[in-house]
Amino acid sequence: MKNTLDAIEQFFSEHLTSPHKIPSVEPDDEGFRALVEIIEEKEYMRKYARDEMVGVYDVKLNSQNEVISYSRKYLKHRGETGQWD
Repeated sequence: MKNTLDAIEQFFSEHLTSPHKIPSVEPDDEGFRALVEIIEEKEYMRKYARDEMVGVYDVKLNSQNEVISYSRKYLKHRGETGQWD
């Protein structure tokens, strides 16, 4: 599991921004599926004194722990609970 978490952290750090949280990782037929939360537009939100927004991403990894797809499912205010389908 540590290798999977490390692969997710590395991918997002290189391509978007470091994950805020990785609340779930589950095995699936191709490898793993994860839920990743990222703070979106941190500088913009601070500048205008707004709550930080968190992007919730659905991430798929193959059996070699390579990210093969990701998509943002929704945005939420930091601290707000959300539901993942």
